[in-house]
Amino acid sequence: MPTEPIRAVDTEADRRTRALDVGRRVLHAEANALTAFAGALDSDFVQAVELIESAKGRVILSGMGKSGHVARKIAATLASTGTPSFYVHPAEASHGDLGMITRDDVAIVLSNSGETRELADVLTHCKRFQIPMIGVASKANSTLLRAADIALVLPPMPEACSVGMAPTTSTTMTMALGDALAVALMERRAFTTHDFSMFHPGGKLGAQLLKVSDLMHTGEEMPLVSHETPMSDVLVEMSAKGFGIVGVTDDTGVLSGVVTDGDLRRNMDGLLNRFAADVATPSPKTITMEALASEALALMNAPRRALCLFVFATQDDPRPVGILHVHDCLRAGVDGG
Repeated sequence: MPTEPIRAVDTEADRRTRALDVGRRVLHAEANALTAFAGALDSDFVQAVELIESAKGRVILSGMGKSGHVARKIAATLASTGTPSFYVHPAEASHGDLGMITRDDVAIVLSNSGETRELADVLTHCKRFQIPMIGVASKANSTLLRAADIALVLPPMPEACSVGMAPTTSTTMTMALGDALAVALMERRAFTTHDFSMFHPGGKLGAQLLKVSDLMHTGEEMPLVSHETPMSDVLVEMSAKGFGIVGVTDDTGVLSGVVTDGDLRRNMDGLLNRFAADVATPSPKTITMEALASEALALMNAPRRALCLFVFATQDDPRPVGILHVHDCLRAGVDGG
């Protein structure tokens, strides 16, 4: 009687090894596709950037299925980097949302095959009202790219999935293309950190883009004394303001030093018979009001740590306009890196 062949036992270690191999294979496949795509970019990409830059209206993204998810992400990236943009679902477009796409807009339509039926009304609307359209697909002779004013063709790279059909490599390339368009537009418009902060006021990004001027204490809250102030009055000022530090200014209002709790401990002998200038530590750490709060926090955490920084309007004007405590940054969620 014939016997069945003995099968090797599939161990947990084997399964883990295969999973790691698959993960690496997918990432290599998609990385190779992006490299090929970078080499394939040509003047059509430049035309797409110029078309979007010159638009009087918004950039309208549309796509179905996985292309729709990618289109939403591209729209969000463009909008957050200075290019007004939003996503229109092609099925909803056929039921009234075509009115969202105007003559002043530019449409970017995504479809890996270029033959997605649900996009037909979007294409017809753009043609009817002469709305410039950028098409993104993998087939140059597809319906979408033939209809587009500018055709951006994805290179013929295999999908990374095991059956070669699930959108993987193609969606990665399309999403990266959206990033490339957004960054190219950012650089053309000289988009700055300040511009970025205007579109990201909340969450972790918002915290990292806060400026010192957004968090600093000003006016009567600042603990300041003149260099001729008796130390008895310096102690009163330090206690009243609660920062554990007092700024010492000269006759012109320039910050000449600071008195900290550490300075008090080092000068206990005859302390009350001295003046602020006798006890102050010269050349304290300072920062300007336009600096990012994250920069201030990093400076506080650097060697020769400091809990507070006095703030100048500019580096050329060393008269304090505010004070920033480390707790101000931490409460706001700022990360000093």
